Amino acid sequence: MMNGNVQPVQNSALPVFGVAFVVLIGVAVAGVVGMAYYVALPEIRNRAETVTAATVMQTGVEVKALENPCTPYESVMKTLSDDERKIVTVLSVHDGKYLQKYIRSETGMSRLRTHRIVARMAERGIVTLEKTGNTNTVLLANWLK
Repeated sequence: MMNGNVQPVQNSALPVFGVAFVVLIGVAVAGVVGMAYYVALPEIRNRAETVTAATVMQTGVEVKALENPCTPYESVMKTLSDDERKIVTVLSVHDGKYLQKYIRSETGMSRLRTHRIVARMAERGIVTLEKTGNTNTVLLANWLK
């Protein structure tokens, strides 16, 4: 009655369930990894709260203020080298405008070093230069004043 040529019956829904199972496992693994990352690194959560908070008085409720408000001047000063910081400090003392030769004498840097640093800062938009005789007038950018 039975011959040796029996072929198994193949279910056509099996590939669909296999793909769905793989996707479900992938989503579960991604969720577990994301939750572990969120729990292990709470500073991500705190940084988002700090950046979006502001002091506002509305209907008697005060919203938390920014912990470290930072001006553009302070932000730029953190990124500058020591020599660049000296030049920006001299400029800010003199209301943002000073001759390059006087900057050189106040900072104690050589003429070439002062010129190179001022030129590099001009390329970055921190200062602007105006030719004045044999020297330059160095102007601190308006957004830094």
